Amino acid sequence: MSWQTYVDDHLMCDIEGSHLTAAAIVGHDGSVWAKSATFPECKSEEITDIMKDFDEPGFLAPTGLYIGGTKYMVIQGEPGAVIRGKKGSGGVTIKKTGQALIFGIYEEPVTPGQCNMVVERMGDYLVDQGL
Repeated sequence: MSWQTYVDDHLMCDIEGSHLTAAAIVGHDGSVWAKSATFPECKSEEITDIMKDFDEPGFLAPTGLYIGGTKYMVIQGEPGAVIRGKKGSGGVTIKKTGQALIFGIYEEPVTPGQCNMVVERMGDYLVDQGL
């Protein structure tokens, strides 16, 4: 299965009649493995800062989390495993695997819990596969 299939079929899947706004699988080095057409272009420093927050939980809290120039307020996650951000009625979930970052960006009517479930389920699967 191609990485694009993981994004198209598993991250951008139907969630009670809706779906994530955007999704991507990005390598720890910032290389995009696959993304939805709507996923914003990330700057290399944004990925570097996200990786630093996984290594040093709380690093992004004072400045916020940026994806494609959009600022998200960092909210509770799982140190070293999941970063969550909020912006208005939407937000983002980022799950770290051994080799990649799984991004899910959502807006209402998708809920934070639904986004977390889709992104973290994909991340857990990749971790189980050694990726």
